[in-house]
Amino acid sequence: MTAPPPEFALIARHFRPLAGRGALDLLDDAALIAPPPGRELVLTADAMVAGVHFLPHDPPDLIARKLLRVNLSDLAAKGAVPLGYLMTLSLPRDTTDEWLAAFVRGLAADQAEFGVTLLGGDTTSTPGPASLSLTILGHVAPGTMVRRAGARAGDGVWVTGTIGDGALGLAAAQGRLADPTGHLLDRYRLPRPRVGLALAGIASAALDVSDGLVQDLGHLCRAAGLTAQIDAAAVPLSDAARAAGPDWLPACLTGGDDYEILCAVPPDREAALRAASAAAGIPVTRIGAFETGPAEVVVTDATGAPMAFARTGWSHF
Repeated sequence: MTAPPPEFALIARHFRPLAGRGALDLLDDAALIAPPPGRELVLTADAMVAGVHFLPHDPPDLIARKLLRVNLSDLAAKGAVPLGYLMTLSLPRDTTDEWLAAFVRGLAADQAEFGVTLLGGDTTSTPGPASLSLTILGHVAPGTMVRRAGARAGDGVWVTGTIGDGALGLAAAQGRLADPTGHLLDRYRLPRPRVGLALAGIASAALDVSDGLVQDLGHLCRAAGLTAQIDAAAVPLSDAARAAGPDWLPACLTGGDDYEILCAVPPDREAALRAASAAAGIPVTRIGAFETGPAEVVVTDATGAPMAFARTGWSHF
């Protein structure tokens, strides 16, 4: 019997231990799965490129966990339960076996934490920087997925966790900002997807904050044809972000890499949101409201004056 090609040996050595039910032991060209009875599938995908979405010398286990977590964050904003994922890796030819082993350890740790398994994917080499892509599958009760469209005038604007840590963490990694506690760098490298926050039947619209609070909130505004009025002083900041000083506030509001959930919640469902927040152990904060007007975001400072930004968030092109 001839030995398998190097790619298949690599898959068997590193990725087969991550495979779950439906992956067919990673020996076929496709996975075969079915959602739990009476549930609908939710699918989302994200890519990360070295030098763009992570620093080339970041620890490989944290790169892997970030890749999985940014996709888990999308599912969380849809109110979906994670099921499994497909992954494509395009790696430089000089990528070492040790790097891959550490990458897989990171995936294994988060598979155990979030209850997902690898279903399949592809591996290839590239002359350019590492390019990683992951497609994740989740499930919801029929008709309950929380969409971007759906906010109504009078709904509150709510956000989970804290805003700005990811953007400031990148600044710290680049030597542009002191980070004595390491909190900011940790949040940049390792997002906290808000899996488990029960948004179905509570939020009228939601998405996760990946490209910047102001920019992502603009997506909800355009989908609903509404204005969002935001009080900058109400936006939750971590102690480390506050310690950076007020000059960094625009970066917190527009920098991205937060992976918190931003949602519209009608006033009569605010108690339900707070109860869901307490049950999941995920803090939520009301930072403004939607109102009738042009599809735009208006952020006011402590004096009530509108704030202007050089840019509202990250652009993919």
